[in-house]
Amino acid sequence: MLEQVIIFTILLGFLISVILSPIFIPFLKRLKFGQSIRDEGPKSHQKKSGTPTMGGIVVLLSIVVTTFIMIGKYAEPTIHTYLLIFVTFGFGLLGFLDDFIKVVMKRNLGLTSLQKLIGQIIVSVIFFLILQHYDFSTVISIPLTDFSIDLGWGYVLFIIFWLVGFSNAVNLTDGLDGLLSGTAAIAFGAFAVLAWSLSQLEIAVFSVAVVGAVLGFLVFNAHPAKVFMGDTGSLALGGAIATVAILLKLEIILILIGGVFVIETISVILQVTSFKTTGKRIFRMTPIHHHYELIGWSEWRIVVTFWTVGLIFAVLGIYIEVWM
Repeated sequence: MLEQVIIFTILLGFLISVILSPIFIPFLKRLKFGQSIRDEGPKSHQKKSGTPTMGGIVVLLSIVVTTFIMIGKYAEPTIHTYLLIFVTFGFGLLGFLDDFIKVVMKRNLGLTSLQKLIGQIIVSVIFFLILQHYDFSTVISIPLTDFSIDLGWGYVLFIIFWLVGFSNAVNLTDGLDGLLSGTAAIAFGAFAVLAWSLSQLEIAVFSVAVVGAVLGFLVFNAHPAKVFMGDTGSLALGGAIATVAILLKLEIILILIGGVFVIETISVILQVTSFKTTGKRIFRMTPIHHHYELIGWSEWRIVVTFWTVGLIFAVLGIYIEVWM
């Protein structure tokens, strides 16, 4: 039965995205919700200017509808389902406001960093308080060791760091056609396997719903992209994957399964630190996928390479948690 639930969920999520995308793309074009390309970005990206963005709305709709339909059919939704939807929608709303300001109000940077951070912290704290109400464990375990630590009320700081950090890390990864859609599908697929192995049906269904949604979106987001996900989708997916890891009590393994997102973030941190301390850049441009563009790799080569790296990380994460 569980196998059928997983298959039907991924198919439903895929179909909803594939059906909605051709409806939303012309709608976004009519509203002139086109992507503005920053001047400091790779010159090859200028031709992408005007491509409809905020396609993450389709992904969000697909995830929410698929999750509630499938969980409602095979089980009774619990607090896990509502928390997953709350964080995903909360971060998606922040992304939507960011995109709206960029494309409608023509402020290319969108929300200020402080505004975005405050919004992310508010969602994270509410999430923590709800967990506390249900006596959720504040213990963090380190994979491959017997070491664990109870953070107590300090767990709220960890949750803020994890949700804010991974939402921004996933956001940084959304820089090439199909890059985030593919890496997100792989990472959420890995967590679906782990949730399944832990008999966490709701979290498995949600994770697979995300896989179906982003794969359906990839049909239109693959190079050359007809629509971009925008911060609406990337911030939502980042918050969602951190929430999945927290609810499964697999917080630390997210560093491995989400290795591509971590590498993208580290590349930016190293670049900024190096430039501020020495005046020299380590990479030609960050996040690191832009570095490979500037040394002559084709967009497809970069995307497929990053997908492959993400798949290796995902398999390692599953192997460590399930077989070790």
